[in-house]
Amino acid sequence: MSKQEEARNRARQRLKNKEDIPLDVDLWYNAIVSGDIKTLSQAITICESTREEDRDFSVALVERCSQAENSSFRIGITGVPGVGKSTFIEAFGNAWIKEGKKVAVLAVDPSSNTSKGSIMGDKTRMETLSANPMAFIRPSATNQSLGGVTARTREAIILCECAGFDIILVETVGVGQSEVAV
Repeated sequence: MSKQEEARNRARQRLKNKEDIPLDVDLWYNAIVSGDIKTLSQAITICESTREEDRDFSVALVERCSQAENSSFRIGITGVPGVGKSTFIEAFGNAWIKEGKKVAVLAVDPSSNTSKGSIMGDKTRMETLSANPMAFIRPSATNQSLGGVTARTREAIILCECAGFDIILVETVGVGQSEVAV
């Protein structure tokens, strides 16, 4: 086993055991690159955080992850609310998985005025895809970000690429007059 593989395994075990995890870029990078979905999810959460103490770490982590080799294919899916974007993505994602591809879906949802979190729950509308271990579905709230995507969608894409996803689908909040960023 190479030193890099050993480091990845130690990082994965440490994160799995819920030890006091330092914000160490190499530790998190090794866990993400090894395919640890929990760490990927936590990293996206830190990137989306508005806490000042999370910004420096998230910038450094994304910078490190952006240096990883990747050959992912990025696709933006948009349309009017209720048109069937999630249904289309589930069918598309399942077809790619049958071809041996790993699929990540970054679903941008409207924000709750109370919690500021995502309110749509796309995972429930992509039932078979969300249950597949070759898929990763991450709903993220717009947090009043205009353009149909979140302020940190680019960072989430980079993290998913680093985690080895072949196809990354970005589902916008829904098209209106200004949702053109995808």
